[in-house]
Amino acid sequence: MASLGASVTGVDPADRNIAIATSHAKQSDLDIEYLEGSVETLKDREFDIVLNMEVVEHVDNLAFFMSCCNALTRPGGLQFLATINRNLLSWLVAIFGAEHILRWLPRGTHQWRKFVKPIEAAGLLSAGNMDVIASRGVAVNPLNRAYTVTDFLGVNYMLAARKRG
Repeated sequence: MASLGASVTGVDPADRNIAIATSHAKQSDLDIEYLEGSVETLKDREFDIVLNMEVVEHVDNLAFFMSCCNALTRPGGLQFLATINRNLLSWLVAIFGAEHILRWLPRGTHQWRKFVKPIEAAGLLSAGNMDVIASRGVAVNPLNRAYTVTDFLGVNYMLAARKRG
């Protein structure tokens, strides 16, 4: 987004992640503001677009986190959320398959109880005056790790929402 001319701010609670992201931005000659902290770090700001990509399934207090993200989205702005559905198939694919069999991720990266059903995510968005305008699934080919966008929301999925007002 920064390479296309957008003003970009990134926030992460891990200083190591901020250092890596800052290094990547510098190598790519991109002007990106990175802040160490949580979404509350940005509490007095509004953004045209808020990205929650593969984040919400790691958050302890999801309702509070989403409330903060909803508040950060300006009226008419967009929020994109990508996460993992909570069902037996998602446990099989994302935890057993990706962490234990294929070892794409360290064991313990995900906790199944923190996975979020699409209807729950939509409810959290709606509580912040956000209307879901699109939903899509994401499939991963285990042989070549290629991603495909699909209509199936059973494992990985994405929601796009627009803020009312």
